[in-house]
Amino acid sequence: MASSAAGTGAAALLMALAVLALAAGGQAQLQYGFYKGRCNASDVETVVQGIVKARFARDAPIVAYLLRMQFHECAVNGCDGGLLIDGPGTEKTAPPNLSVKGYDLIAAIKTELERRCPGVVSCSDIQILATRDAVALAGGPAYAVRTGRRDRRQSRASDVKLPAPEYTAAQAVAYYGRLGMSAFETVVLLGAHTVGATHCGAIKNSRLYGYGGKPGATDPAMDPATASVYKKWVCPNVSSSDGNAVFLDDQWSALKVDNHYYKNLQLHRGVLSVDQNLYKDASTRSIVDQLAANAGLFQSQFAKVLVKLSEVNVLTGVQGEIRKVCSKFN
Repeated sequence: MASSAAGTGAAALLMALAVLALAAGGQAQLQYGFYKGRCNASDVETVVQGIVKARFARDAPIVAYLLRMQFHECAVNGCDGGLLIDGPGTEKTAPPNLSVKGYDLIAAIKTELERRCPGVVSCSDIQILATRDAVALAGGPAYAVRTGRRDRRQSRASDVKLPAPEYTAAQAVAYYGRLGMSAFETVVLLGAHTVGATHCGAIKNSRLYGYGGKPGATDPAMDPATASVYKKWVCPNVSSSDGNAVFLDDQWSALKVDNHYYKNLQLHRGVLSVDQNLYKDASTRSIVDQLAANAGLFQSQFAKVLVKLSEVNVLTGVQGEIRKVCSKFN
């Protein structure tokens, strides 16, 4: 009996220690409503939403800027604010990031929150909240995100390895797989190309005038009528057209978070090779078909993958720092 009691006591002690460990770990993890009661009388998420709403009203493309920023942020060392840092050799200076926009909005939100509650809200959380709010304003899903991220004291251009616009479907699935995404989630996440634009320089050689390394060759996977319009009006084969904008979705839909992007892939009107390759490859074509046929499925799944992306390799608890200014370390 004494031995049994001792065993029971030891088990109870181990259980109590395990519960304490879980509680301590839970406090250091992301939480819904993490900032409630932490910013004096202000509700942090309401403040962010108000500033994003005002910006969206005069600059609707901000949704595309923020979606791109979130991906370029979270795909490199996790969602840690590293992309926001100014200075030589930082993530911001890597070639794929030179065209990232929206930094001024993040800075404006940070300034306002520092005024209300200094040193409380991380720059990395601001990025995630701002993207969430812009997506909803652009007709996309309204979704909840957990907060409590902290900012990393590291930002190196050499760490920036982002997918190329010419990736095959297999290469895209492999790249996003390293972020924990399945093939289905990869196709959903690339649906972010339902908003925004690229430039003629990104498709002239690879799709319009030099496909497969052959001078003058056009990608046969592109709808001939669409290719003709690009070549004649949007991206003529002269260097001066390199900077011309090319909408990633039809122009009427290029500021809406919807499933029209997938319908364009079915019609062979995808702009970037990586987009059209999703329909070209048998392993991902059926996913494109599902998302093209069901707007509600895209909306629900897009919210899920954005949340999943937002939680890649985050810092919490006492890790990192809460920057005073998003563009420099404390």
